[in-house]
Amino acid sequence: MSEFVIVAESDDAGIRLDRFVAEKVEGVSRSAAAALIDGGKCTVNGGVFAKKYLLKSGDSVKVTVNDLAPVDILPEDIPLDILFEDEFVIIVNKPREMIVHPAAGVYSGTLVNALMFRCKDSLSGINGIIRPGIVHRIDKDTSGLVAVAKNDIAHLSLAEQLKNRTMLREYEAIVHGRLKKDNDTINAPIGRSVTDRKKMCVTAKNSREATTYYETVARYNDYTHIRARLHTGRTHQIRVHMAYIGHSVAGDTTYGNGKPASLNGQCLHAKKLGFVHPKTGVYMETESELPEYFKEFIEGLLRDYEIR
Repeated sequence: MSEFVIVAESDDAGIRLDRFVAEKVEGVSRSAAAALIDGGKCTVNGGVFAKKYLLKSGDSVKVTVNDLAPVDILPEDIPLDILFEDEFVIIVNKPREMIVHPAAGVYSGTLVNALMFRCKDSLSGINGIIRPGIVHRIDKDTSGLVAVAKNDIAHLSLAEQLKNRTMLREYEAIVHGRLKKDNDTINAPIGRSVTDRKKMCVTAKNSREATTYYETVARYNDYTHIRARLHTGRTHQIRVHMAYIGHSVAGDTTYGNGKPASLNGQCLHAKKLGFVHPKTGVYMETESELPEYFKEFIEGLLRDYEIR
């Protein structure tokens, strides 16, 4: 069994309990969430409520679920690019194609498997055996920085900073087309697509506030290099927002218009991460270099720009 404790944020207020659980706990559908609630496997502030209960900001929701599969999540000796580590936090520069934590059908080769080997038992247990230490995540096809909690004190501190939107999360991306504005803020609510439950979309129905700020780094013939900063942290937020304004992330086959022949995957990198250290109380920032795939794609765009 795994236990998840999720605190409702201000923009979760008014959402039904079953929908909240389905959105927050990976692998749990809306119907499965309803079954967990009806079976007493979900509590709010320690009490049992109906699935139609409307959440209030600050509600603490505890969900107990069966583990994803009757398999052991084992430590694996997978090399990691560590940019910072102490007894509280470890910051990893995740490569593209690596999944952050095990999920249905994927139990090895993840960041969690590698962290278990490196950190042994020194990982926060708040998110259970499937996601030890994981406070936030980035997509499999997104490279870049992930902060991992090595104990529960660090986990609670980082989770609170995410909730209060004081954690800095800055990305760089190459997007299709030439953006007209040098910088802009995209305020567009994001919710799950009603036609494809694996996708997110900008919608006014069953959605939550989502805000992305971007600025232009460079323009090429048919692409723009941008720097994007998250104010909120919705699933696929940058990818959804950029596609919404007609400039999808290069290589994004889910929300975009196909990938360039020279790019194997999407060109999106979590480049900078900033937060207050859970122990010292000192603000710290960590920044990674752009990965080779990203730099090589830019070099190709520069050659094309010069030819034209």
